[in-house]
Amino acid sequence: MKESASITSHTDPAMFNIYEMYKRMEGDDIILAFKGNITEELLTSVFQIMESRLEMSPAELRLKKKVNNILVECLQNVYHHMEDFTDDEQPEDRAGSAMFLICQDKNNRYRIITGNHILTTHVEGLKTRIDEVNAMTAEELKAHYIEALRRSELSDKGGAGLGLIDMARKSGKKINYRFDAVNNRLSFFSLVISVD
Repeated sequence: MKESASITSHTDPAMFNIYEMYKRMEGDDIILAFKGNITEELLTSVFQIMESRLEMSPAELRLKKKVNNILVECLQNVYHHMEDFTDDEQPEDRAGSAMFLICQDKNNRYRIITGNHILTTHVEGLKTRIDEVNAMTAEELKAHYIEALRRSELSDKGGAGLGLIDMARKSGKKINYRFDAVNNRLSFFSLVISVD
């Protein structure tokens, strides 16, 4: 008797194919994905999970350290720069919700992807800042980083505003980003850092 290729059972017609989702995540090399509100407790858990995953990875120690450092910077950046949205924000905006993906391909190249809402009034300033960082050479990034630390230019969010410079320095790559308008007040900021 020939075995059936798949077993079906009675389910809600709206039930989607979870195996298809699994295959897509496998194909995209996603090792960790999250969407929701980011808290300090969540970040602690994610860092512990990724530390364990990196320990099992065949990647060299230098790469593991870079991935870990950039991941911490990216997620803390999302957490600390989540806007204080007002009580009159529309619930369907889900402005306090963010997402991140951590991907690793067969060649131990990593991608750290984050997305979160920001005020549209902040888009131009952030775009300018990222473009400035992307235009710097490795030597310029290092000099700018050291100079800012020396002057201790702490922003109201902390960290001397060095997160983007640090991510660019440690990854050795340009920062990929995108802004999508949500409504007149909000935009969705997507960031992709590649590490190898």
